[in-house]
Amino acid sequence: MPGKVGFRVRALWPRPDQALLDAFGPAASAQVADCMSRLGAMDAGIRPIWRSPRIVGSALTVWCHSGDNLMLHKAISLAVPGDIVVMNTQGNLVNAGFGELLATSAVKMGVRGVIMDGMVRDADALEALGLPVYARGLCPNGCNKDGAGEVGAIIACGGVAVRPGDVIIADRDGVTVVPLDDAAEVARLAMEKIESEHKRLLEIGKGVLTRPEIDESLRKLKVIE
Repeated sequence: MPGKVGFRVRALWPRPDQALLDAFGPAASAQVADCMSRLGAMDAGIRPIWRSPRIVGSALTVWCHSGDNLMLHKAISLAVPGDIVVMNTQGNLVNAGFGELLATSAVKMGVRGVIMDGMVRDADALEALGLPVYARGLCPNGCNKDGAGEVGAIIACGGVAVRPGDVIIADRDGVTVVPLDDAAEVARLAMEKIESEHKRLLEIGKGVLTRPEIDESLRKLKVIE
């Protein structure tokens, strides 16, 4: 592979097809996380910059040196429609790695959303473009474009490992990552979860306001008789 460790670009990796993405139906990030024993949800610091719609897509991973976004520019040039850019900034909170200009290019490339473990800027423009963006916050400082980084690597984002091609589900609650190898099974479980929650809502509507298994658990713990 051209380049060297910490400074290289991988251009090809497996992506989920549209049928697999569609298999997640309307499942929320929370429902999907529950189906993965709560192991796939990014931490609460990764939040939507504006009240954007739910998105589901394939991870395009970027790993940039702190204060630099050279590899993000390259990653966007490799995006295919439906990709969700997921970026590690080495914990940088004083430089915005993404803003209006990159967002405009990303939209034209068909990028479905951007998840940034760091800061972004140009919030009004991001909303006007209709591009869902998740980040730790806003910062007016820009980035250099000459530092190390990798495209298509396994990265950390919001405390979760993200591989290129993993399924990303992001909504107002946050972001959940599903490993591509597990995606079909998790999608099936998510549909079962939706049906289970629907049944529970019907029970509540009929007056069954508390779950009987709660008392059963408390009896086993000898909290109640």
